[in-house]
Amino acid sequence: MKIEGEIDPVKYGVMWQKVQNMEKTINKMESQMEELLALANKSKGGMFAGMAVVSFIGGIAGFIAHWFTMK
Repeated sequence: MKIEGEIDPVKYGVMWQKVQNMEKTINKMESQMEELLALANKSKGGMFAGMAVVSFIGGIAGFIAHWFTMK
């Protein structure tokens, strides 16, 4: 006869192992998210630097074009 509140040690062990595996997976996902965030922040600075360079070159090209078209 089985008591209603009794815990099956085998089922409990299986559940414990599943929880441990999920914790490892979640920790791995957290570290990957941190790496992705760091990569996104690093490339954001490069994008702004690239925009500044292109803007400067465009300004110089506009100035030169205006200089040659003046009458």
